Amino acid sequence: MRAATKIRAIRLTSGAVNLFVFLAILLLLAFGSYAMWDSKQVYQAAQAARYEIYKPSAENGELSFKELQAINPEVFAWLTVYGTHIDYPMEQGPDNMKYVNTNAQGQYSLSGAIFLDCNCDRDFSCFPCILYGHHMERDTMFGEIDNFADKSYFDARRYGMLYYDGQEHGLETFAFVHADAYDGAVFRTSIAGREAQEAYLKLLLSRALHTRDIQVTAEDRIVLLSTCSASSTNGRDILVARITAETYDDPFETNEADKKGSALAVDRLPGLWIRIPLGFQIAILILPPLLLRFLALTIMKKRRSQQRR
Repeated sequence: MRAATKIRAIRLTSGAVNLFVFLAILLLLAFGSYAMWDSKQVYQAAQAARYEIYKPSAENGELSFKELQAINPEVFAWLTVYGTHIDYPMEQGPDNMKYVNTNAQGQYSLSGAIFLDCNCDRDFSCFPCILYGHHMERDTMFGEIDNFADKSYFDARRYGMLYYDGQEHGLETFAFVHADAYDGAVFRTSIAGREAQEAYLKLLLSRALHTRDIQVTAEDRIVLLSTCSASSTNGRDILVARITAETYDDPFETNEADKKGSALAVDRLPGLWIRIPLGFQIAILILPPLLLRFLALTIMKKRRSQQRR
C-alpha cells in the first residue's frame, strides 16, 4: 500500500511539474509575441510616410497642411533633411514634455513628434532655435541624426527644407556636435546681442565633430536638431543648420536607397520588445524550446518507467 501511495504521489508531482512547464512555455510565447507586436506598432506610428499626405507641396499648396493644422492647431511647420527619412510636421507645445509622448495629430504615442523648444519663436527669429525628436530605429523620427557622426555621411547630406509662415526655406547643415543633455552652454535659446551670439557660434564649432567650410554669422538663423545619443547616458547628438532664403533641390529624390542610414541608431523610447533587457529577450527566445525539450524528456522517462513496471 505504501509503495502504491508513493507511486501515485510521484505521478501527481510529475504531472504538476509538466503542467507548470507547459503553462510557462505558453506564457513566455504569448508575452514575446505581444512585445514584438507592440514594438512594430510603435515604429509604424513613427514612420514619416504616415504624414506624407499632409506635406505642403507646389501642387496642393497649403491645403493638405491646413488639414493637419485643423486636427492639431499646434502644428506650425514642416522639417525635411535631404538624404534621410526626416520628413515630418513640426509642433510647439506649452512645455517641452507634451510632444515627448504625443504625435503630430495630438494623440498619445510613445514615438512622440518633432517639436520646437517652447521658449523659441515660431518664426525662428530667436537665436538659436532647438528642435527635439526621439532617437529611434528603423529610420524614424531623429533616428538618423547619429549617422552624421560619420564624415562621409555628413559630407553627402548638406541640405534640407523648412516650411513655415506659408513658404519654403532652405536648410543648410554645417556642424555635428555631441554634447551632454545638461550642458547649459549648448542648450540655450534666445541669446541676445551680437557678441554673445558670435561667442555661442564659436563654442558650437569648437565642440563639433564635423563642420563645413561655410561662413556662418550671428546674422543667420540657427537651428539645432537634437536627439538622444547611444554613446553616453546623458549624451545628445546635435545636427546644426542655418535657415536660408534660398531653397535647394533634393539630390536624393530619385534615389531611395541613399536615404538609408549607414549606422545603427538606438531607440530611446521604443516598443515593449526593445524595452525588455537583453537578458530577458534571450530568455524568451531560448527558454521555450529548452522547456519543451525538458517536458518531452520527462514524458519519455515516465513512459519508460511505466513500461518497466
